[in-house]
Amino acid sequence: MTKEPKRYLITSALPYANGPIHIGHIAGAYLPADIYVRYLRLLKKDVAFICGSDEHGAAITLRAKKEGQTPRQIVDHYHQLMGDAFKNFGISFDEYHRTSSPEHKEMSQDIFKKLLEKGSFEVETSQQYYDEEQKQFLADRYIMGTCPNCSNEKAYGDQCEKCGTALSPLDLINPHSTISGNKPVLKETSHWYLPMAHHEKWIGQFIKEGILDGQQHHDPKAWKAHVVGQCMSWVDGGLHSRAMTRDLDWGVPVPLENAEGKVLYVWLDAPIGYITNTKVWADKNGKNWEDYWKSDDSQLIHFIGKDNIVFHCIIFPIILKEHGEFNLPINVPANEFMNLEGDKISTSRNWAVWLHEYLQEMPNKQDEMRYVLCSIMPEQKDSEFTWTDFKDRVNNELADILGNFINRVFVLTHKYYNGVLPARERVQDEDLQLQKDSIATLQKIGEKLEQFRFREGLMEAMNIARLGNKYLTETEPWKLIKTQPDRTATILHECLQLVARLSIALEPFIPYTAEKIRQGLNFSFNHWKDGLQEELLKTEHSIGQLPILFEKITDEVVAFQVAKLEASKSTAVASNVNPIKENIAFEDFQKMDIRIATILEAERIPKTKKLLKLKVDTGADIRTVVSGIAESYNPEDAVGKTVIMLANLAPREIKGVESQGMILMAENEKGELSFLTPDRAMNPGNEVK
Repeated sequence: MTKEPKRYLITSALPYANGPIHIGHIAGAYLPADIYVRYLRLLKKDVAFICGSDEHGAAITLRAKKEGQTPRQIVDHYHQLMGDAFKNFGISFDEYHRTSSPEHKEMSQDIFKKLLEKGSFEVETSQQYYDEEQKQFLADRYIMGTCPNCSNEKAYGDQCEKCGTALSPLDLINPHSTISGNKPVLKETSHWYLPMAHHEKWIGQFIKEGILDGQQHHDPKAWKAHVVGQCMSWVDGGLHSRAMTRDLDWGVPVPLENAEGKVLYVWLDAPIGYITNTKVWADKNGKNWEDYWKSDDSQLIHFIGKDNIVFHCIIFPIILKEHGEFNLPINVPANEFMNLEGDKISTSRNWAVWLHEYLQEMPNKQDEMRYVLCSIMPEQKDSEFTWTDFKDRVNNELADILGNFINRVFVLTHKYYNGVLPARERVQDEDLQLQKDSIATLQKIGEKLEQFRFREGLMEAMNIARLGNKYLTETEPWKLIKTQPDRTATILHECLQLVARLSIALEPFIPYTAEKIRQGLNFSFNHWKDGLQEELLKTEHSIGQLPILFEKITDEVVAFQVAKLEASKSTAVASNVNPIKENIAFEDFQKMDIRIATILEAERIPKTKKLLKLKVDTGADIRTVVSGIAESYNPEDAVGKTVIMLANLAPREIKGVESQGMILMAENEKGELSFLTPDRAMNPGNEVK
């Protein structure tokens, strides 16, 4: 089993610089890491907390094209937005850097070349889709077509977002380029692949048994069951080679002479960002970054969401081991997903609580959200955030339990003793038991945090406040002040000691509140274990004033936030509109003969779901047109319709029928089709201009 490390390297998943951070991200990878790191710092451990923006990949270039910006403009904006939100929320990274930096390019290329020298890659040539108009190979997300599983016509080349089926671009029916709209062609290209099948045996042993190179690397029982389960399903199903390069113009260039136009795959490039960012931090602080990545005295822990498990537990460890110099993770305590108001959080549908907006709308309420997210953290299974639950937890727990206890202690101390800690006089068993129980609870908190059980740790911290409330309610010092002033003094003495202990216990979870409490107490401490002392404050110690720690959340606040979410649904529908295509010349438009026509006859084409065979009067002739409208119109409903058609489209054969033109239709976000008709009487053959 591993010995106590001298150093800890803690990472949180690099957020993709393609959009803002939401509370699901926070609950998944950033708040648990921050709680753990704050605890380690209180133990005076040597810890580096590393993160940064993931700024490469096809999705960023796609967004840039859609928004008419450069990839650099996109990542610069979101790097700043995310970095500010993390900082303002109290996520205490030691370094938040970025993968588009020169330092990262150098580090990534050096690691790639080292792996290449060791023969870690295999070069494979394959057929991939290519956009002839744009003169570029198409990443999976640049290809759209019909899903072979559910017939969704807007499935991407890597996944159908309607039915969730994982796809490859070659699976799509009628694929087209999302950049030009054209049908892509297959073209030969070569890439460097990581042959993961070569690593099945050792990676399976590493995950399931915690063994690396014949030695016990970590305790496999300390890993979450869903992490081990997901990884072993991959290993047991057989690992496959994965391309480590892509044909793109945005990313870390492959550092070889014969690799023009190729970049490192984002899932090779991004985790190397942990290494780069550690080096950047170390250089700033006079440290040796290699001590944290390569020393036997250091431990690496990745905090991530469950969608990143395979990359951090299989692919990245294979890369690190192949390199031969880096530590592998001692644990990857991945969280499950957090849902929102009965639905999955979705960035594309704008169904999310965005962190930067929360911080703007609820200033100085970082700890309220930190508390609620920790209370419902999806550590072992998916959880759900609702604004009503947010209100209830803040009001009933933070305000009524924690805030109420501390406020009563301060008010009574100022009222009876002018803010000076009274002496312990007649100490009774209940006083000794209070301190004994709260010290034991503080020890439990540490144990829970070391086991990555943050929800239980927070519950134990709140139990200290519950102990205080119970003690204060049962002893009733305000009733004893005249008849037994020595008992009142002892009770408030014990309560103030408890408040000081609470300020330590709460530090990892709600640090802004913990600091307010210490400022009010005029108290400071040096180490987590200081809280295990019975007397944290000395007699005659003076305390200051303390404002109300937590304002109650009103029903109006909840109503506003829920209404905002509901409004986002319609915004998401509007944002789903396809972008305007590239401009064409007026002369090109003039070449199109668009005219009014009337449908005379209609019948289904056998063995098809969508096609109707129409007989159409164009004013100039009667002709046949094949139209994919059968899912929106029955044949009898189409007959007699006045429609708009493109009359001079070159004839083509569809399912054995020659189609001589195209009926123009409107399509909504649900894929429903509608005829376009003039709003006054028009005759077949009238032109559309």
